Amino acid sequence: MPDEVDTVTGVSRPSAGTPATVAGTPLLASRLAPPAPPGPTVLRPRLLERLERGAAGPVTLLLAPAGWGKTVLLTGWARSERPGPAPVWVSVAEGDTTGRLWAYLAAALRTAVAGEPDDGPAPDGPPRPEQLETLAAALAAREHPVLLVLDDLHRVTDPAALAGLEFLLRHGDGRLRLVAGARREPPLALHRWRLAGELTVLGPDELAFTADEVADLLVAHGVPVPAEAVPRLVERTAGWPAGLRFAALAAAAGADPARAVDQVSGDQPDVAAYLRDEVLVALHPAARDVLCRGAVAVAVCADLAVAVTGRADAGALLADAARVGGFVQQDGGSPPWYRPHPLLADLLRADLGRLPADELRELHRRAATWFAAHDRPAEALRHALTAGEWGDATELLITRWPELAPDEPARVAVPAPPEPPAEAVRRDPELALAVSAERAYAGDPAAADGPLRQALAHAADLPASRRDRFRRLTAAVELSLARLTGNHEAVRRAADRLLATATGGSVAVDDVRAVAGAAQGLVALAEGELSVAGERFAGALAAARRAGRPRTELLCATRSAALHAARGALRAAEEHAREALSMPPCRGWSSRVDCGYAYLALALSRWQRDRPAEAAAHLALAGPVGAEPGGAALVALCRAGLLADGGDPATALRTLAAARASAPGPELGAWLTAGEAQLRAEVGDLAGARALLDAAGGDPPDPALALASARLWLAAGDARAAERTLPDWTGPDARRWPLPVRLGAGLLDATLAGAAGDGRRAGRLLEEVLALAEPEGCRRVFTRAEPGLRDLLAAHLDSGTAHWATVDDLLRGVAATSGGPPEAPARALGEPLTERELTVLRYLQSILSNVEIAAELSLSVNTVKTHVRNIYRKLDATRRREAVRRARELRLI
Repeated sequence: MPDEVDTVTGVSRPSAGTPATVAGTPLLASRLAPPAPPGPTVLRPRLLERLERGAAGPVTLLLAPAGWGKTVLLTGWARSERPGPAPVWVSVAEGDTTGRLWAYLAAALRTAVAGEPDDGPAPDGPPRPEQLETLAAALAAREHPVLLVLDDLHRVTDPAALAGLEFLLRHGDGRLRLVAGARREPPLALHRWRLAGELTVLGPDELAFTADEVADLLVAHGVPVPAEAVPRLVERTAGWPAGLRFAALAAAAGADPARAVDQVSGDQPDVAAYLRDEVLVALHPAARDVLCRGAVAVAVCADLAVAVTGRADAGALLADAARVGGFVQQDGGSPPWYRPHPLLADLLRADLGRLPADELRELHRRAATWFAAHDRPAEALRHALTAGEWGDATELLITRWPELAPDEPARVAVPAPPEPPAEAVRRDPELALAVSAERAYAGDPAAADGPLRQALAHAADLPASRRDRFRRLTAAVELSLARLTGNHEAVRRAADRLLATATGGSVAVDDVRAVAGAAQGLVALAEGELSVAGERFAGALAAARRAGRPRTELLCATRSAALHAARGALRAAEEHAREALSMPPCRGWSSRVDCGYAYLALALSRWQRDRPAEAAAHLALAGPVGAEPGGAALVALCRAGLLADGGDPATALRTLAAARASAPGPELGAWLTAGEAQLRAEVGDLAGARALLDAAGGDPPDPALALASARLWLAAGDARAAERTLPDWTGPDARRWPLPVRLGAGLLDATLAGAAGDGRRAGRLLEEVLALAEPEGCRRVFTRAEPGLRDLLAAHLDSGTAHWATVDDLLRGVAATSGGPPEAPARALGEPLTERELTVLRYLQSILSNVEIAAELSLSVNTVKTHVRNIYRKLDATRRREAVRRARELRLI
């Protein structure tokens, strides 16, 4: 029986029992259905939800290189239970012609479209315009959209092949939704949907497995590993699904799963073969060469890549390789730095090691020269040692030692350079110190100890002219090693030994003071001694600036900024933070913790200025700081405050309690305890708040604890006890308090005076508090103060204040955050005020006379008087205070 031509597809419709064909070749049913999952899979609800949301728009792309789980995710979504018709599926094959692709597309669409067009595409070519219009009309007439899944869409390289599909997406009245997986952007006009906000893209960052998903995957493969191994596996694989599956399979097949998981690397045969065949093969040969030779460094920028490889187009090749992401990551800096995926880096380094020794040494020599010329002495030292440039390595230590201190933990383990010849070390013991300094910077104290001992063993042979310098360098290396061990007493002793070498020229002395002071400040901050830390960082910062040491300057400036913000010196905090973030180290170097402190400073500042959205945005960028004891406490204070202000007191309390349990030092502990007690009181747990404060004790108590206790007494209705407990915020000792504590005590003092009927004293106290708060822009302490503060501020505005604009702004803020019941709506004006009258009305809140208001507004006095008379008439008032009160009732001011 002869075949019939399908009017939708243009493909031969077979008679019973005969497979469909195009140009005589049958269509494969396996390409029109989701493939079977490859072994144990993990349900990933967060991504299924993203796909479901994306499928509500015209185009959703899973865009990532090989092995990122695109097909597995699409299969799971297509097979899942979901409302509406199931998606239709087409797998694109390598070498598909336009006609063959459209045969499969039409076959898939035929299963979904109820009404068939009169005609279809020719078997060996794209659909004709009239056929596309007919199919678009049929799609538009459907009740439910057709969800079309195209897997491996990157195999389509001819834009003409997808022109018809793009037409259907644009003219099908939203009834065709494309969900596609591809290794690179397909030849579609994506910019149109992107501009309209209708394009959803899931890239490697979204497709990467989280720690919880990795744990689920290991369980699905029956691999028992300790919980602490999971984060290490996530770090080694960067969440790459294929790499994780290789690791799980290797662990399941081995006798020691935990060890197998820890030993996963990119040069293992299975992983290496996959990376070569699926990842590297997709890159241009020139890009592969740049990646391989660039692997001499942990990360490269375009300029470094040009210097190392000698290729002028190295930067463009790196940018192109990083465009999709996944295996070549770009840090987003300016200029951008590129870093290969950890497993790919293993493979590239293995390939690099196969180069001739002379060629490899030359690459390291070029890298050392570039890093030294671009203020990256630690990297320059490593490459100089690896290249066997012993003289250059020694000179780097001698001239750049202050910048070789390990300011934060090494992010990537780098192989140790080869040991220098014994004769070179005997002749020049500073060379052994250079080796030790390099290993200390790399975060490997065990490997640094041997070269240090070797240097000390040869120190006796040094001439007298070199001994002072050797002692200084030795003390600096010992200080670096002490910091790595986390032994605070050892750090203090090493810093003292370094300070004892502060002789010679002014630059040498400043170098010593900068490095030693920074180390002392870090110890004080880790122990919660904030005042001591502030002093040490301030001195080290000044010395680092005089000596021209940007790394040490960055460390000190960022910590100083955070400490200033915590104590309420908001202007200084923001100035230090902005300067730090604009420095080359923060813009181009991997100083995550340093820059994190700058963002923490900005977060604390914005929080105290009652700008929660900005505070939350900055706090999100301060993440690495949370791993350090002192920084973690400050992060917890800010995060808990934002949570409480946002209506989540339960999470805020848990945050404070967890931070309080591990808080270093009494001052930070007092701040956390006071914050938790106040929040407990606000949610009605007065007994829990009192027990918390009683357990904290202290004689005399910390001012923050005393203020919290006074607030608690007032909340319990005992104003006399609150007055007795309130710390003396006007005394000389109060100048050393954190400004928010001093302001809070002053506001509570004014509230108590107002409640006792002493309005004159309350006004005087408010004026003093405003004078303290206004220069720094502190606002939150007012907007989150005791319930009676709004009335006090309003009365203070009526009676006259030198800060009338601030008080007016605060009145609005207090009203917005008071949380009390809404006031009854006031009677509307019979005749509205003009814009000019509203302007004059705002000035009537101040103590300015009519003459002064006229001068402020550049009006005549008579004009102002006319406006004032009109205001009185319209507000039914006979005097100034009455008009202002009436305007507030009407929400005019």
